[in-house]
Amino acid sequence: MIARENLVLAEIASCRLDQLTLPNTVGALDDVGFEAGLVANRMQLLKETSTNAAVRDAATDAAKAISEWLVGIDYREDVYKAVKKFADSHPRLAGQEAKLLREVMRDYKRAGLGLPKPERDEVERLRKELTRLTTDFESNITKAEAPVKFTRAELDGVSESFLSRSEVKTGDDEFTVMANITFHYTTVMEQARREATRRKLLLVRDNLARAGNAPLLQKIVELRDRIAHKLGYASWADYQIEPKMAKTAAAARDFCEKLKAGLQLKFDAEIEEFRKLKVRDTGDRAAKIQLWDWRYYQGLLKKEKYAVDTEALRVYFPYERCLLGMFNVYQTIFGLRFERVEPPARWCEDLQLFAVSDSESGEPLGLFYLDMFPREGKYNHFAEFEIIDGKELPGGLYQRPTVALVCNFPPPAGGQPSLLSHHEVETLFHEFGHAMHSILTRARFSRFSGTSVPGDFVEAPSQMLEYWVWDKRVLDSFAADYRDLSKTFPQATLSKMKEAQQATSGVYYRRQLAFALMDLALHTQIKAGAGRDVIQLSNEKLSEVFLPAAPDTAFACYFGHLVGYDAGYYGYAWAEAIAADMATVFEKAPHGFYDTKAGRRLRDEIYAVGDSREATVSVEKFLGRKQEIGPFLKKVGINKK
Repeated sequence: MIARENLVLAEIASCRLDQLTLPNTVGALDDVGFEAGLVANRMQLLKETSTNAAVRDAATDAAKAISEWLVGIDYREDVYKAVKKFADSHPRLAGQEAKLLREVMRDYKRAGLGLPKPERDEVERLRKELTRLTTDFESNITKAEAPVKFTRAELDGVSESFLSRSEVKTGDDEFTVMANITFHYTTVMEQARREATRRKLLLVRDNLARAGNAPLLQKIVELRDRIAHKLGYASWADYQIEPKMAKTAAAARDFCEKLKAGLQLKFDAEIEEFRKLKVRDTGDRAAKIQLWDWRYYQGLLKKEKYAVDTEALRVYFPYERCLLGMFNVYQTIFGLRFERVEPPARWCEDLQLFAVSDSESGEPLGLFYLDMFPREGKYNHFAEFEIIDGKELPGGLYQRPTVALVCNFPPPAGGQPSLLSHHEVETLFHEFGHAMHSILTRARFSRFSGTSVPGDFVEAPSQMLEYWVWDKRVLDSFAADYRDLSKTFPQATLSKMKEAQQATSGVYYRRQLAFALMDLALHTQIKAGAGRDVIQLSNEKLSEVFLPAAPDTAFACYFGHLVGYDAGYYGYAWAEAIAADMATVFEKAPHGFYDTKAGRRLRDEIYAVGDSREATVSVEKFLGRKQEIGPFLKKVGINKK
């Protein structure tokens, strides 16, 4: 691929200056990016999903090589001269073409092409070094494994369905909890009555990948700072946020700080409710809620005050029914048809492949793979991986996208099907929303395809789709006790869940803001060579915004969002404010969350356009008005108006 695309770059550079056009300059660069993506995306997917460790390692090396080469494209002076000459001719362009040229020239500036050559060469060298370090950081997270042994007594309170899992019960009185498997970790943290058990598991979890990633993270953050300063930015956060909706680090931080302050009273009140439960449990009037306590006491509060037992409710959410129910919802509102097809090749045994077409015209739109359960060496969270971007090809044909959902839902065990928590159903709807965003694109250029939107907007369409799983009519279409399908999800329980969600939203959002403000602090306050420790600063910021970090832990070393979302975690809350407003379109529509007119508008104005126009324009086109913050503040519980 690299050899082939270098020939294309040489062709761009060799174009006669009087024959430069959009197709043979920035259009050709978009072609190069698309072709590189076909290989880079596969390497990334294999790196995170292959069942063969040697393949994962080889894919990691290949991903590094491609990343470095992609950085190098920015510094091809011969290519830059051709593109700049075309730009300087002030071609009469509009729409996607004008945006493409404008953003390519902006990227050249951001890469340092306006700098003297020695300084530019140094930036290129530093950026290539950065890609190697960040690939290693990600790989260390994926490789990190931590079995933690417990006795049954230590796991008092943990559900029998979890303890009886074959991979958990490893001896007569020995249970092995994998700290690196998210559902293992959250199950124990939410259910284990013994504080010592929760503390023991958290200390392991929050030190995962520390040995390899602590020195790497220090180098990465300092290297980013050096690059930003060489390019004329005050910080890496300012550099990263410039092309996003927020535009500056100050705007992102101001948004987070205002939300943090607005939540203070609510957060304090919720933590005090948890503390009272701990006082009752321990008999210690001076008891404090520690970092290893909040999940347990949040669950206890929901169970006692709101009669919401999240573990007991799993029986209503068998994975297969949830998946088919979700398919039905998305097929209905977007006017689609999903058809299961046999994968031409498999990277794991239980891989599934589906073809998506338009239900009215029958036009094929794309493909999605499902890799939904955990296994050794696999990516350990939930994500959508793009494999083939959408793009208009020469002659007017459209390259249909292909994506993969890579998730870690609880697998079937002990004669039971895979049973999801309500939060996991929410995650399923969210991640599949990203797949829809990728597949329904009609952007001309791969640069603007699908989810290639500003980082502080990309989550909004998927966050909005989480609202569906809080609607009784939607739940009734698939949520039923797997032992007796006539028992649908009770309305009273859903009402209590909504109350419980509102009652603990302060804790939820302060935790999100802790991650966001930590991320922004690392990328504004760490200066190259100043000697400030990244682990110390990250723990200080987490402790300040949420709960005190456990002594001698290094949460940031296992926080994968510091690569790819660096200086961008604020985008979750920023996008959620947009999502809450967008959801009102369906809430007010004649047919609610099944309204096909609203669904078609979402498909046409948000998904189809991708980044081919400014995100603000797309949001306003969908809303039919300017965006408002009120619905988000109401959801968070700051403003009930």
